[in-house]
Amino acid sequence: MNILLALIPISLLLVGLALWSFFWAVDSGQFDDLDRPSLDMLSEDPLPTFMGPAPLGPAPMDPARTEPEA
Repeated sequence: MNILLALIPISLLLVGLALWSFFWAVDSGQFDDLDRPSLDMLSEDPLPTFMGPAPLGPAPMDPARTEPEA
């Protein structure tokens, strides 16, 4: 029975924390647009404009090109 004296205030504290976090999320705009994020994954990504630096080392040989032997 003495455990209830500890569990009731802890549960009230957790409920208060949950209510505070819910109202903070509503106030900060977390629930403003619920439809757009689910549609964003259907749009295509733009092509990258920068592919990075050129690889170091010799250029790969073109198998169709033959060099004359010296």
